[in-house]
Amino acid sequence: MVRVRPLVPTDWPAVAAIYAAGIATGGATFDTAVPSWANWDAGHLARPRLVAVDDAGKRVVGWAALSPASDRCAYAGVAEVSVYVDPAAAGRGVGSALLARLVAATEEAGLWTLQAGVFPENAASLALHRNHGFRVVGTRERLGQLAGKWRDVVLLERRSAVVGR
Repeated sequence: MVRVRPLVPTDWPAVAAIYAAGIATGGATFDTAVPSWANWDAGHLARPRLVAVDDAGKRVVGWAALSPASDRCAYAGVAEVSVYVDPAAAGRGVGSALLARLVAATEEAGLWTLQAGVFPENAASLALHRNHGFRVVGTRERLGQLAGKWRDVVLLERRSAVVGR
């Protein structure tokens, strides 16, 4: 079992290492390098930002955060989800614990739509999002290139049942 708590700046080395592992798979993000803390911090909403820690509470084994979907005021309640799990902790419910807590926190914060872009080959991420109320909106074909290869991205969204109703 893992414990989920707010991400703090001192978690950055562990968060960055987990992100680097995701980048290395070639199946998690278009990013090819981990940004600096300052750049990552500036690109993500201040809250909620979460980490999952192991049973002993000493090792970060996953993280979740949100990026704004747009800077237009009409989209103030829409955010893009990022969830990453340490490969050594895969299959232990870390992603599910993080996403459940993230969804609850976003509803408390008044966000009405969460979206996620997932490579079609990332079956685990697609299943995770579906299990937490996300639905497939469609596939954005040839959205961008990674390592010289065009990649499709499945767009998923989750609409709050309580915010904006």
